Formats: sequence, C-alpha cells, structure tokens
Amino acid sequence: MGAIVSSLFGLLFGTLAAGAWIGIALLTTAIGLTVMFTHIPIDKLFPQYVFNILTTPDLVALPLFILMGEFLFRTKISQALFTGLAPWAGLLPGRLLHVNIVGCSIFAAISGSSAATTQVVGRMTLKELLSRGYSPELAIGGLAGAGTLGFLIPPSTVMIMYGVLANESVLRLFTAGFLPGLLLAASFGTYIMIRSAMKPELIPESERALRHMPLRERFAALRDLAPALFLILCVLGSMYGGLATPSEAAALGVLGAFLVSLHQRCLSLKVLRDVVLGAVQTCSVMGIIILGASVLGNVTTTLGIPAAVADFVTSLDLAPIVLILALIGLYLVLGTALEGFSMIATTLPVVLPLVEAAGFDKVWFGIFMVLVVEMAQITPPVAFNFAVIQNITGRSTGYIARVTFPFLLIMILFVILLAVFPQIVTIMPDLLLG
Repeated sequence: MGAIVSSLFGLLFGTLAAGAWIGIALLTTAIGLTVMFTHIPIDKLFPQYVFNILTTPDLVALPLFILMGEFLFRTKISQALFTGLAPWAGLLPGRLLHVNIVGCSIFAAISGSSAATTQVVGRMTLKELLSRGYSPELAIGGLAGAGTLGFLIPPSTVMIMYGVLANESVLRLFTAGFLPGLLLAASFGTYIMIRSAMKPELIPESERALRHMPLRERFAALRDLAPALFLILCVLGSMYGGLATPSEAAALGVLGAFLVSLHQRCLSLKVLRDVVLGAVQTCSVMGIIILGASVLGNVTTTLGIPAAVADFVTSLDLAPIVLILALIGLYLVLGTALEGFSMIATTLPVVLPLVEAAGFDKVWFGIFMVLVVEMAQITPPVAFNFAVIQNITGRSTGYIARVTFPFLLIMILFVILLAVFPQIVTIMPDLLLG
C-alpha cells in the first residue's frame, strides 16, 4: 500500500508540475496506477468507462446551467438588481452595501457560478457604491464574500459535479443548499450592519435620505426584479413544483435566459457566438476534470486506497469535529494552489470514506465541500473572485485579501456550526424529499 500511495502522489504531482491540465493529470495518474498495479486491460475498459461517465443523466444539467450563465453574463440583469434592491436596502444599517449580499443571493439562484455571480453583480454595484462614497473595505470585501454564494445557493455547478462523483442525488444537494445559503448570506449582512453601526463614517451621510423614500417608489422599484424572479421561477419553481427534473429545469433556465436577453435587446449574432463558444470551452474543461476524477476514484477504490486511509484515520480515534477541523485546514491550504473543481476532483475519492466513517452523510459533506470550494474562491493566490474584482477595481491582490479576510473567517465559523448542527443541512431534504 505504501508503494501504491507513493506512486499516486508521485504521478499526480509530477504531471501537474509538468504543466498538464488537472483533468489530464488525473487521467494520467489513473492509467499509470492501473498499468503498474493491476492486470486490468485498460485499452478495453477505458473507452467503456469514458462513455458511462460522460453520459450520466445528472451530468446533462451541467452544460445547460453553464449556457444559461453565459447568456445572463451579457444581459442588463445586474443593473436591474441594483435599481430594484437599492430602495429597500436603504432601510438597513449599512444601506446599499446590502445590495451586494442580496443581489449575489438572487443571482446565485439563477446562475450556479461563483465567478459569474461576482462579475455580473460587481460590475454594477461596486462602481455605484464607490462613486457614492461607501467604504471600499466593506464594498469590496462584501462582494468577494457574497459572490461565493453562487456555488451554495442552488442551482450549483459544483453540486452537480459532486453529485456525479459521489453518486448522490443532485436534487437532494440542491435542496440542502437553500437554508445554509440563506443563513450565510444573513451572516454577511449582519457583519456589515455591525461594522457600519460601530463606525458610522463607513457609510456616507448623504445616504441617510434613503430611509425616507416614499413607500410608493419602493414598490415601483420591485418591477426591476421581474427578470430575475422569472428565471428563479423557471429553474427552481419547476423543480420544486414537481414539473421538471434538474436537467429539465436547466433547459427551462436556458430558455428563460434567452427570453430575458431578447427582451432587454442584448442579443446579436456576435453575442450568440460568444455565448456558444464560452459554454463549449467551460464544459470541455469541466468534462475532462469530471472524467479524470471518476476514473481515478474507481482505480483508487479498486486498489483499496480509500479503505486503507479510512482504517488508518479510524485507528487514531479522532472526534468527528476534530476531523472536520483538520479537513478545513487541509482545504484552506489546497485553496491557495488549486481552484475549487480541482480540489474536489483530486481529494474526494480518499476523503469521502473518512467522512462517512465519522458519521456524516454524503449530502452534508456535499455542502461542506461547496463551502470549502467557496473559501478557495477568496484564498490567494489562486482566487477567481479576486481576479474578477481586480479587473473591476484595479486594486491589488493584497488589499482585496485584507478586506475579504473577515468574510473568510465568517465562512470558517459557519462550517464549524454546520458540523456541530448538521440538521441545518439535512432538515430541508428530509422534509421535502423524505
């Protein structure tokens, strides 16, 4: 077993160091282990395995949600979210800083992507907030933190990937993400209210007038939220209304995004070309990662690596919360070098058996994985949300990391809370799906 594990890490990190894509590195490692330690005819097994994985029914939803996100990225939906939410956010301590939080929560429910959520919402809100005189610290940090909700609030591309690799229901994962997503968004909002109450100078004095806006104008602004609510109805309403499976709901989402683009007059032949090319490129990369992770997971299981690691950790007699704390530390370190999908692909085959042995179910661990992937989005130097915010603001990575740290700390504490009270994750799937 020592030789097998050494070969696993040697092949994986060797191919990554050589500059190979993560999906190719995973495939190369799986094939190398198969050739070295088994007598399986790889030339006969591999083509069949590729076909089985890439035709998994749950995987159909992934390219459709990506295509929907490409459409939404090119619409005016961020402007509509700001104008619709601003009159109501002005009632809260922190004023329009809450538009980042609520706007990201709403867009997360229609996009499934963290980077897309940060880009679309931040493109409008950050420039507006900074021009009004709001604290850059809270405006940028709040966007970086709330932008990660794109993976937690369903639909979520990360949840689809995890569901396929862990052989878990995508619909249960989507349902489980609702309550944690809303609670995490509320935690971000609470922090902003506390900070702005302690230091009123973070909010421009001129914005106090927002509290006195006529109620008629507030309700009139809600019309701007209609496109986002229409898309939420298409995707989530069709799923939880029992009208569509996740894959069918994704197809309805694409249709809805197309209609929104058409209504906002954002469509052209060039836009359609960019949408298609962007979706194909993203799907190709993710398809290779999923395939490589699936093949490697099957090979490591055949060789007995997960069982051996699980036996070793069990022999240490660690308390479940200690195991979770160790995994948080592991993923925070990995997040400095790997993006989220790669973290799941490389670690899930070994880590999942450990968590199940500790008494946590796969749905709970799926939400845990989504949260640590979100942390990776704001853990430099490989932090996609940072890259998006840098492109919008021109600020340095060091500055963005500093103002984002409180929101990262909130996420760490939130994961610990879910470990202590796993019912927060499981209550909705149990109530709605049995």
